[in-house]
Amino acid sequence: MEKVLHTLRVLEIGGLGPGPFCAMHLADLGADVISLVRPGNGGLPITGDLLNRGKRSVFADLKSPEGRALVLQLVAQADILIEGMRPGSMERLGLGPQECHAVNPALVYGRMTGWGQHGPLAHTAGHDANYTALSGAMWGCSPADARPVAPVGVLGDIGGGALYLMTGLLAGVLQARASGQGTVVDAAIVDGAAHMLNLMLSMRSTGLVGDTRSTSLHTMAPFYDTYVCADGEHIVIGPIEPQFYQLLLQRLGLEGDPDFTGDQWDRRAWPQRRARLAALFLQHPQAHWQALLEGTDACFSAVLSPKAALHHPHLQARGVYAEPQGTLQASPAPRFGAAPYPINPTHPAGAHTEAVLQDLAQGGRGWRA
Repeated sequence: MEKVLHTLRVLEIGGLGPGPFCAMHLADLGADVISLVRPGNGGLPITGDLLNRGKRSVFADLKSPEGRALVLQLVAQADILIEGMRPGSMERLGLGPQECHAVNPALVYGRMTGWGQHGPLAHTAGHDANYTALSGAMWGCSPADARPVAPVGVLGDIGGGALYLMTGLLAGVLQARASGQGTVVDAAIVDGAAHMLNLMLSMRSTGLVGDTRSTSLHTMAPFYDTYVCADGEHIVIGPIEPQFYQLLLQRLGLEGDPDFTGDQWDRRAWPQRRARLAALFLQHPQAHWQALLEGTDACFSAVLSPKAALHHPHLQARGVYAEPQGTLQASPAPRFGAAPYPINPTHPAGAHTEAVLQDLAQGGRGWRA
């Protein structure tokens, strides 16, 4: 069965984090991805080799005439180019948008950075934590009495970066296939991380989100919080709607309890209710609360590690995680039909150098089709 992006050709200039993730995501959905990586880079990148999944990897020194010629040769038939260097770096190599569009006017040229192509910080170094902190996205990631900590690589690199880059690239391809005219996608993590806050920002008018970290639903409400269990594991409850809240109280044996009989949204009662719930959940291990609440409309979940999530019945039923060759990884998403696409194999850096160069030397285009 052909995958949804099987007609797409993507040239990735190998890098770290969000760019390679975006290219892997496109490969998961069927795109033909060739990743050009620098030879002799000292081994695996700090993020490991999982993001090579589904790609063909070719060694290339972009500072050499041969490397530059290889890029332009592949660009001629590509739909997308992805690069994640600091602004101006590709131009200095003679591989910027102007040079690439001269070879292929329909190319969608994707630029993945943390700070964007312009602005006071555009040329400074940074990582996921820096971009999410400055954009406002890290601000609400913890209770007011704890330091803000975002999940590593998820909020900025992937949420605000790779997925916004992918949206821009696919939108650009739609335009290019309709008009023959490519474009440049400036995907900055600070832009995407801020854009993701619009749902939260819309809640300011309803009072669910405040302007200080101690006045928001997710940091104050006892019915929307994380609790520790007797075994040191954690659970989450989130019954915002009154019918779900009443169901939670019923299942916990708190229906009619004087501490819980008043208005669910009475903030004066929240500290005492949180203390009661914290003491209650601490009486039994996580598995007890799963047996009591999971599968009901009480809006309950156990907090699981990825390794533990691999074995959860719901995630197993959907094939969310797998361990091919002993490497824990998530299946391609979204799915088109009942089952996810199969997981593509992961190849070592440079594994396809000889095959791609030989194809080009014999008059081929380097691409699958």
